[in-house]
Amino acid sequence: MQTVLMAILGVASLVLIASILLQSGNSAGLSGSIGGGAEQLFGKKKSKGYEAILSKIATVAAILFIILSLILVTLE
Repeated sequence: MQTVLMAILGVASLVLIASILLQSGNSAGLSGSIGGGAEQLFGKKKSKGYEAILSKIATVAAILFIILSLILVTLE
């Protein structure tokens, strides 16, 4: 049981790392920090495309990682 959970934890961690590294950065230097706030509020919503899919995959993998880590700690 513990070996299976550790294997799933390893896969979840690899998926989490890959999904975070594949996401594009949102920093555009100093000009991006000044004008980027209004742009985030009023436009350029990334609700479609692979950015949204990667964000959802990263969220699910992070939740799975935390839950599996807690379960493995309580089993020992």
